[in-house]
Amino acid sequence: MTFPFDSKKVQVIAEACDNHMGSIDTALEMCRLAKLAGADFIKFQHHLADEEMLAETPMSDNFDEPLYDFLKKNALSLDDHIQLKSFCEEIGIKYLCTPFSAKAAEELSGIGVTMFKIGSGELRDLPTLKKIAKLGLPMILSTGMSTLDEIKDTAKFLKDQGAEFSFLNCVSEYPPKYEEMNIGFITSLIESFPNVIIGHSDHSPDLYTTFAAVALGARIVEKHVILDKKTPGPDQSVSIDFNELAQLVDGVRKIELSLGSIKIIQPKEMAIREWAYRSVIAVSDMVPGMVLQEADLTTKRPGTGIPATKLFQLIGKELKRPVKGNTMLKWKDLIL
Repeated sequence: MTFPFDSKKVQVIAEACDNHMGSIDTALEMCRLAKLAGADFIKFQHHLADEEMLAETPMSDNFDEPLYDFLKKNALSLDDHIQLKSFCEEIGIKYLCTPFSAKAAEELSGIGVTMFKIGSGELRDLPTLKKIAKLGLPMILSTGMSTLDEIKDTAKFLKDQGAEFSFLNCVSEYPPKYEEMNIGFITSLIESFPNVIIGHSDHSPDLYTTFAAVALGARIVEKHVILDKKTPGPDQSVSIDFNELAQLVDGVRKIELSLGSIKIIQPKEMAIREWAYRSVIAVSDMVPGMVLQEADLTTKRPGTGIPATKLFQLIGKELKRPVKGNTMLKWKDLIL
């Protein structure tokens, strides 16, 4: 199965993560606002806590309580995902979800998802990836906490499983230091995987590095979103609000329009070129028979006479007509 989107257009994923804090109403509002902001996808997470971790899993720095406990209280149910997916279809935005276990992936496949997003923590969980690959759906995998060799190893493994996949550049810090973002690695991913769609999952608290990623060739960008930045939660520090998401989408669309690489004179430039370029001008009054010297000539706007680039070719030419100072020289003024 191929990816359910046009890879010629940059795909913007609004990552709702667990910023709904277990509220289906909040999650539905996030869908609505993501659609209004122009995002292509709204993404949630399907957690089955006992399938993905031990209760005593160490706490992360971006959590105020053990993740296991948080998920037990705040994870969306499968029925919630069914409702969210239906609502997304109703309002015209694509629903996307990250399964954090093989069972979660199986449940999502059962409700008709067309693609999986795989988090950085699962990039090297080859046993789980093998089970997910058997479901026959394409995967977008984040690559935080991994080396290029590890990414290549996972790519080979997935190819052997017959899976279709995409990679997102990512730094799994919450939030990352800018000097550790290494946005230029997107270029390395593109070079290493020329037949794979490459994107960027951004954990910074603003928009700049996402814009840079698009300029470097990212075809998918993922950004955490939250209704209110004051809402506590594990992803609060790396989330933007929906006004910022609208700014992000607007910027991404403008950047992708500007990424042409063929240098031509654009139609609107031609009109400007006529007055902005310069023509050869006589410095002072000149008489027939005068042999032109460089000091006799200068250049001024507009560019509708003999082009400034031709001035040096005129040196040594003889005038056959009088020319007034501070006027354009014409080819018919010269003996050629």
